[in-house]
Amino acid sequence: MSDLWRLTAHEAHEGLRSKQFTAVELTESVLARMEAVEPRVHAYITTTAEVALEQAHQADARFAAGTATPLTGVPVAVKDLIVTAGVRTTAGSRILENFIPPYDSHVYEQLLRAGAVMVGKANMDEFAMGSSTEHSAFGPSHNPWNLSLVPGGSSGGSAAAVAAGECLVALGSDTGGSIRQPAALCGVVGMDPTYGRVSRFGIIAFGSSLDQVGPIGRDVEDVVTMADCISGHDPRDSTSNPEPLPDLRHYLGRDIKGLRIGVPKEYFIAGMEEGVKARIEEALAVFEGLGCIVDRDLSLPSTEHALAVYYLIAPSEASANLARYDGVKYGYSDRSHGTMWENMEHTRAGGFGAEVKRRIMLGTYALSAGYYDAYYLKAQKVRTVINQEFQEAFGRYDVLVTPTSPTVAFPIGAKVDDPYAMYLNDIYTLPASVAGLPSISVPCGLSEGLPVGLQIIGNFFDEPRIVMAAHAFERALGWANRLPEL
Repeated sequence: MSDLWRLTAHEAHEGLRSKQFTAVELTESVLARMEAVEPRVHAYITTTAEVALEQAHQADARFAAGTATPLTGVPVAVKDLIVTAGVRTTAGSRILENFIPPYDSHVYEQLLRAGAVMVGKANMDEFAMGSSTEHSAFGPSHNPWNLSLVPGGSSGGSAAAVAAGECLVALGSDTGGSIRQPAALCGVVGMDPTYGRVSRFGIIAFGSSLDQVGPIGRDVEDVVTMADCISGHDPRDSTSNPEPLPDLRHYLGRDIKGLRIGVPKEYFIAGMEEGVKARIEEALAVFEGLGCIVDRDLSLPSTEHALAVYYLIAPSEASANLARYDGVKYGYSDRSHGTMWENMEHTRAGGFGAEVKRRIMLGTYALSAGYYDAYYLKAQKVRTVINQEFQEAFGRYDVLVTPTSPTVAFPIGAKVDDPYAMYLNDIYTLPASVAGLPSISVPCGLSEGLPVGLQIIGNFFDEPRIVMAAHAFERALGWANRLPEL
């Protein structure tokens, strides 16, 4: 049973339930796979084999007692900005290199209640600021489809771990595309729920009005199972929405004939690779074959401003959130200088990476006296306009369909010295993030041997509709659980 790591989470659940294998055997298979490929993929910052095996024994006991859930015994990767009591949580930064949290995040509490098995803390761009995982203080992750390429970011480690068989499902976080873009580049499924659907309690903050935890898996069913587990109201998070989440598994396998699909013209722009465009056109034809009504004439004119809006709002919020890293309370501290202010300055200079410093400076400038109205306030007003355009569109359409990324995975190092080129990788995911809308990325084929992602965007709290569309498309395409040969 050495190849149990190839199973999807729902296949693994059936095997565990029918006693074909144990949770310990499943976990040992994944840990052996990690040992074999992790030196090349580098999907993790911290691996937790001992924790995983202990949790696997507990999972087997739950199956014996008849109290198992669909995630009991399933090996999971957890992005390293999700706080886990007693297990190092770094956010990909040297400033938190040795931080051991004393408490669990809400989403990890939910995984523990479900009986999932954590095999490690996944690599990421530092403080989730990046689109390639090259900004991790612990070195880049590699795309399992081609190890010389990036896996995307900032949840690149989570997506790479799923694609490489180093876990069955994973948790990532999405501020401007950080689940969906790496899912697209690694040929897996990633969902960013409605803002407020999943508690941010215990999530190391980047942009508080944008951050959202979500699942990554090998097929839509696995992602839905994870979303059902982690969603729900949490009074410890003031932005947690009390809107109940319907059981998304009930929406799998439904007929989507008559579904109204809008295709925004502004998403088909210069810079999109021809192979990506071709796969998206083929995907739209698949939807038409399923009986959907596809309209390619939708216009969302403020889409072009989403990049500027995001890179004013997110850095502004980051500059406030990261002010807590002063070398006094916790984390890395340089106390070799004469005054508190000198120590703080050198702590931040040595603890933060270049991209984090860049965004802190951008945000601080945008919030400074004399510039607040011209930049941050204006960005918030344009954010409202973007949201209004989406709402007008959802008056005519059930879902919107777009590319997830304008390109397939690119070489490591190709864009790391060109911040603007790197930022453009999230051009298709940023608008939904700015509006707080739910969206999902599903594979829609290959371009030059590399995965292409299709993004499906829904209205607020309409995860059921994007799940229906994504699952129907996945079944029609026949992609689910297609893994690269490392």
